[in-house]
Amino acid sequence: MNQEERRQEILDCIRGSDTPVSGTWLAGKCGVSRQIIVQDIAALRAAGYDILSTNKGYICRIPAQAEQVFKVRHTDQQIEDELNLIVDNGGIVLDVFVDHEVYGKIRADLNVSSRRKVAEFLQEIHAGKSSPLKNITSGIHFHTVRADSEETLEHIRQELEARGYLME
Repeated sequence: MNQEERRQEILDCIRGSDTPVSGTWLAGKCGVSRQIIVQDIAALRAAGYDILSTNKGYICRIPAQAEQVFKVRHTDQQIEDELNLIVDNGGIVLDVFVDHEVYGKIRADLNVSSRRKVAEFLQEIHAGKSSPLKNITSGIHFHTVRADSEETLEHIRQELEARGYLME
């Protein structure tokens, strides 16, 4: 087991337990010294995982979150499908931005995390308050998406690709 695999194993054990997990137990499971476990915990904390040390062992309070920017293109009629696809698969659409040839990057916060928020966003668009930002760049736009893991982001990427929304 290499260092990356060991750290993932440690994280999986801590996140999967309802009770604190001792460093000694982790060391035995991973076949390394207790000092290596302490170093791995420090590295996981530095990577953003909220791991608490208690007198009974380690607890992961809040899982780290991963973010990825997706370059997409679709019609106005497909906005709802695109956003629902992302939130239904565990993502939060943090923003939308375009890379305009003259003005540069133009960004708007969305923070869409559920179908209800997708509906509210679309209601504002359909009410004529504004038109989608993507329309100033021939439909090409970007979304920053946050999820609980890289695996979730990869699944979202695959779904966007399957629907024909993802651009390389």
